[in-house]
Amino acid sequence: MNHSFPFPCQRIQTIPFSRREMLTRCAGGFGAIALAALAQESAYGFTKTASQEISKAGHGPHFPPRAKNVIFLYMDGGPSQVDTFDPKPMLDKYNGQNPGDLFTLEPTQFNNTGKVLASPWKFNQHGESGIPVSSLFPQVANCVDELAVIRSMVSEFPEHTFANYFLHTGSGLQGRPSMGAWVNYGLGSECQNIPGFVAINGGLIPPGGLDCFGSGFLPASYQGSVFKPSGSAVANIQRTEKSAEIQKQKLDLIGQLDQMATQKFGQHDSLESAIKNYEMAYEMQMAVPDLMSLHEEPAHIQSLYGMDAEYEPTKIYAAECLMARRLIERGVRFVELTCPNVRHDRWDQHSNLKKGHEDNARAVDQPIAALLKDLRQRGLLDETLVVWAGEFGRTPFAQGNDGRDHNQYGFTIWMAGGGVKAGTVYGATDEWGYKAIENRTEVHDLHATMLHLLGVDHTQSTYRFGGRDMRLTDVKGHLIHDII
Repeated sequence: MNHSFPFPCQRIQTIPFSRREMLTRCAGGFGAIALAALAQESAYGFTKTASQEISKAGHGPHFPPRAKNVIFLYMDGGPSQVDTFDPKPMLDKYNGQNPGDLFTLEPTQFNNTGKVLASPWKFNQHGESGIPVSSLFPQVANCVDELAVIRSMVSEFPEHTFANYFLHTGSGLQGRPSMGAWVNYGLGSECQNIPGFVAINGGLIPPGGLDCFGSGFLPASYQGSVFKPSGSAVANIQRTEKSAEIQKQKLDLIGQLDQMATQKFGQHDSLESAIKNYEMAYEMQMAVPDLMSLHEEPAHIQSLYGMDAEYEPTKIYAAECLMARRLIERGVRFVELTCPNVRHDRWDQHSNLKKGHEDNARAVDQPIAALLKDLRQRGLLDETLVVWAGEFGRTPFAQGNDGRDHNQYGFTIWMAGGGVKAGTVYGATDEWGYKAIENRTEVHDLHATMLHLLGVDHTQSTYRFGGRDMRLTDVKGHLIHDII
């Protein structure tokens, strides 16, 4: 079936009907009935093309999932494992001594090696599990029975940018798809009017920039959308037209022009993704204002998260965590939270360790604990995988007098909810907290385990690019069975 479009130059071009046009014109057929049903579910009767495409899974789960969503608490800069979740009494015993006389030193980022540096904070055992947590995290310590603490993480990179790409994408190279993009490519999103991968920017975009949230060679519609935890969340989300009908007419016209271009020049990812993004933006105009109504949460919930805290970074991160809960309630598949700006160099304390780590911990401790408690009381924690991680750890000896350099040889992360074995500790570093010596765990293993908990076999979640089947875990990755 063909029809013609007149152009200003009076030339006629014959173009086949699209599927959408065919359904629209078949007023008495099943196609029109289905189209009408779909239109009724969308804002202003707008078709759900964007949400349908974005929610469509590349392959779907390979087996029943333990988790449906992921909240990734990214600790920018690399928290010190020996000051948070991996106590080392040897540092107290040999504090102030030359580390080169005690163990073999590896090259560090700045090779400015000082003396052995004991932790300024005390560790105490908490919960029924008795897992030790430093006094930096008094609130998270109360939730320790929800955690699976992994003390044997390693990275391949000692520098922030490359280590961030590696943590987020499984590759130290720029331009690879983020794990959030991979998750949405494989499983799709259950949310129809908000992107399936959202990064909440608390004030600090990771070194490496927005490529940490990018889609790489995957279709551009899978990339992370950056939201702010206050205000309108997204720039220009408010409708500019006087009425919804006028805006719908303009969008319909744009859709017709886009359709003509697609029919004439064929499918192209950049055009298709632009169309989907514009349509998604239209639907977000209804969904985002409701999402951002944090003030409508009960007062005790706002207080639980720290929305009324005196410390401004705590209030910012509280809004991030509360917003993350509201996003996963709406079916958003993957949410990443970045750190607020505490006026120090992130968790990256090359000097002034005590002040820097205390301010960073003060910003995130209460909101993280509240998130875990709130998810639990709402019955959401069992289906939500929460991951706390930085790109690497820090050395057990000083950089200068009162800092710690980067350490990729052994550091700590934790996971909670979503099928994780709670109240457990996995792996170990040596007696100095320097190098992983038991159950050495790579970033690829972390990614493989996250995908597994979501019902995805990491070896089967692939995308053909550059003549080979690419995957998040490359040619590596083993499940961390003991925490599942």
